[in-house]
Amino acid sequence: MNKVGQSEVRVDGYDKATGRTKYYEDRMPADALYVRIKHAEKAHAIVKSIDTAAALAIPGVVKVLTCFDVPDITFPTAGHPWSMDPGHQDVADRKLLNTHVRYWGDDIAVVIADNEVAAMQGVRALTVEYEELPFVLDVQKAMEDGAPQLHERFPNNILKHTSNRFGDYQSAIKEEGLIKVEGWYETPTVQHCHIENHGCYAYEENGRIVVVSSTQIPHIIRRVVGQALGRPWGDIRVIKPYIGGGFGNKQDALYEPLCAWCTTQMGGRCVRIDCSREETFVSNRVRHAIRFHIVTWLRHDGTIAARKVECFSNQGAYASHGHSIVAKAMGSFHQHYPCPNMEEDSYTVFTNKPAAGAMRGYGMPQASFADESNIDECAHAVGMDPMEFRRLNIMPKGYKDNFSGNVNYYDTYRECMKKGAEIIDYERKMKEYQHQSGPVRRGIGLATFWYNTAVYPISLETSSNRMLLNLDGTVTMQCGETEIGQGADTAYAQMTAQAIGLKSYKDVHVVSCQDTDITPTGLGAYASRQTYVAGFSIKQTAEQLKEKILSYACEVTRQAVANMDITDGNIIRKGDGQVLMSLKELAMTAQYNPVHSEHITAESTYTIRNNAYSFGCTFAEVEVDIEMCKTKLLRIVNVHDCGNLINPALAEAQVHGGMSMAIGYGLSEQLIFDEKTGRPLNNNLLDYKLSTFMDHPNLEAYFIENPEPTSPFGTKALGEPPACSGAPAIRNAILNATGVAINQNPINPHVLFAQFSKAGLINDPWQEKEG
Repeated sequence: MNKVGQSEVRVDGYDKATGRTKYYEDRMPADALYVRIKHAEKAHAIVKSIDTAAALAIPGVVKVLTCFDVPDITFPTAGHPWSMDPGHQDVADRKLLNTHVRYWGDDIAVVIADNEVAAMQGVRALTVEYEELPFVLDVQKAMEDGAPQLHERFPNNILKHTSNRFGDYQSAIKEEGLIKVEGWYETPTVQHCHIENHGCYAYEENGRIVVVSSTQIPHIIRRVVGQALGRPWGDIRVIKPYIGGGFGNKQDALYEPLCAWCTTQMGGRCVRIDCSREETFVSNRVRHAIRFHIVTWLRHDGTIAARKVECFSNQGAYASHGHSIVAKAMGSFHQHYPCPNMEEDSYTVFTNKPAAGAMRGYGMPQASFADESNIDECAHAVGMDPMEFRRLNIMPKGYKDNFSGNVNYYDTYRECMKKGAEIIDYERKMKEYQHQSGPVRRGIGLATFWYNTAVYPISLETSSNRMLLNLDGTVTMQCGETEIGQGADTAYAQMTAQAIGLKSYKDVHVVSCQDTDITPTGLGAYASRQTYVAGFSIKQTAEQLKEKILSYACEVTRQAVANMDITDGNIIRKGDGQVLMSLKELAMTAQYNPVHSEHITAESTYTIRNNAYSFGCTFAEVEVDIEMCKTKLLRIVNVHDCGNLINPALAEAQVHGGMSMAIGYGLSEQLIFDEKTGRPLNNNLLDYKLSTFMDHPNLEAYFIENPEPTSPFGTKALGEPPACSGAPAIRNAILNATGVAINQNPINPHVLFAQFSKAGLINDPWQEKEG
C-alpha cells in the first residue's frame, strides 16, 4: 500500500494542538539575561558617541555594549549555502552593531539586564549623538548622481546590475503595424508577519558557543555566527527547536551573531534576544519593493514580437539576499511568455529603508503582479479574451530553459487554466460582466505563474539523511531540511515509510529539532525545496538501510537478498509473499546476536543537480463599489501542478496559506515610511493591514498531478507558488469590472480613489473645491 499520496494526520499535530510543543522560548533557561537593542532613530547618520552612564545606573542593568565595542568584522547574513568561489559569496556589509546608521531602526547598542523591564529602561536611558546625513528612500532616486551614498564599494548605490538579451529587440520593434503596450508597475514593501517573532538565546559550554534559535537554516547560521565573531565554525553549535513560522524572514542570520557575541562578553552566561513585533517589522527583513517598466510589442493576431523589461529592486540598507531576488524575478519574464526578441535588465539598489531579504515567493509575487498586469493589458489592446491571449503566448509543452535545464514536460498551463475556468464558470461570467454601469460592478480576473524548485544551478543543492532501525522495527530519521510549520516532517515520514516498506508513516520517528552537532548537514527551509530535495536523500538512504536489513536477514533466513523484500514492516519472500520475519524480530536479533551484533543504520548525502518547474493559476471574482472605493473579494480559486501530492490535505493547507498572503498583498498590506524622516509609520499589527480570515471568501484549492520526472517521488514546489498569482488575479478582476488598469498594489481605497478620479468614474471633491 502506498504511503505517499494519502491525507495523513500531521506527525506533530497532537502536540501542537494541545500546546505541548516546545519552541525556543519554552526551552529558555530561567536565569537568562535579557538583551534589548537600541535602534537608531535616524534614517542615515554616523554615531558620534553614546552616553551609557544613565543606563548603567538603572537597577538590574548588568552591561551596556555599543557599536564602538564590537569586533571590526563585516559579515553577510543571507541564508545561502557557502560558496568556495569568493566571487559568488554573499556581500559582507554589516557589523554586529553599526556606527554608520543606514536606516531608521539600525542596531547601534545593546543593554543587558537581569530582567526585561530594566533592559528596556536602559535602552531608553541611552543618549546618542548623531551626525545626520541625507537619506534616500526611492529606488531610482538612489541611483542618481549625487544621491546619498550608503556603501562606498557600490557607486550610485547599485549593488548589482544584470541583463539578458535574446534575439534583436531593436530590429524587431521596427516591424510594421505593431501595437505597443507600455506600463510602470509598482509593488510595495511588506513584512512576513509570522506568528512567532524571531528570537534566540546563547551560552558558552566547554569553550564553545551554543545558540538556540527560531531559524529556518541552522547549519548556515553556524557558519555566519563563526564569520561574524571570527571564530572557527566548529566552535559554534546551533539548535533549532520547533518554530512558529518564518516565510523567509528566518532564512537570514538575524540576531544569532549578536546574541552569540553578547554571551562571550558575559563570561558565557546565557543571554536572550526576543524581538518585539515592532522590531520584527523593521529590524528583521522585509519583502523587496520592486518597480518594473515593461514594453510589449504585439502583432494584431496577438503574438508577441518583442518585449523589454526593466526591474528596479529596493534593497534597503544592507545586502542580505541581495541581487538574487530581482534576478530571479527578471528571469521569469522570458520563461513565462517566451519571446524571440527580448531585453531584460535588473538593478538591486541600496536605500535608507530596512534591509529586504527572502520572503515567500522570492521575487515572483512582484514579477507576477507586473507581468500578469501587462499581459492583461496586452489582451485588451488586441481585443482578445485574457485567457485566450495567455493560451496563445504562454510557455508551451517541451520548453527548456537553457540556464536551469528545466523542462516543461506537460501542457500544464493550459490544463490549469481549463480546470480553473470550469470551476469558476469563467466564460459565462466574462460575458455577464461586460458593459456594466452603475456604482457597483463585478469582474473576474486571471493570473498565472511559474516557479522553480530549489536553487540548482545558482547555488549548491545538497541534502543529507540518517536512518536507524529501532529495536521495535520502527525507523528514526534525521535530516537537515527543517520543519517550520509547513508539515514537512509528515511528508518525510510518508516518503521514508514508502521507500523502506514500513506498515505506516507512524512507524517513522522524524527528529524535527535540528542540532548542528548531531543532525546531518542540510541547507534548511527555503526555495520550496523541502520535499523535492529531501526526497533524493531519503530515497537513497532508505535503499541503503533496506540493503543492510536484507543482508542481515540473509544470514538469519538463508534466503538470497535478491529474493527478499520489505512490505508492511515484514521481510517477505518475493516469490510467494511469505512473511519470513518482522522488522522487530530482525532488529532484536541483530542487536543481541552474540556472534554478529549490529545496530543497523544508514547515512548518505545526495548532491542534487536538477531543478523543476511548478505551474499554476488563480481566478478571482470581485465586486467593486466605485463610489466607496472598496473591493470585495467574492471568490478565489487556485489551481496548481506541483507534481505528485505526498499528502493532499497538507498540500491544500499550504495553498490556503499562500492564498491568504496573496490576498493581503493584493488589497491591503504595505509598510509605510515617512518621506521627511524615513521613519516607519505602521510597524505594528494595528496599523499594518494584515489580511485575516475575516477578509477572505472560501479559499478554493485544486490540483493537477503531473509527476515530475526528475524527482524521486514525482513531486515539486508548492510552498511558495500559492503566494504568486493571487494579487494580479485580483487586479485583473478589478480591471474587468471597472475598465481601470491599476498598476500598483495594494489596491486599497486610497489607490482606488486616485485612479477612479483620474478615470472620471468619480468626482474628486478636492479638485472641484480648488477649481
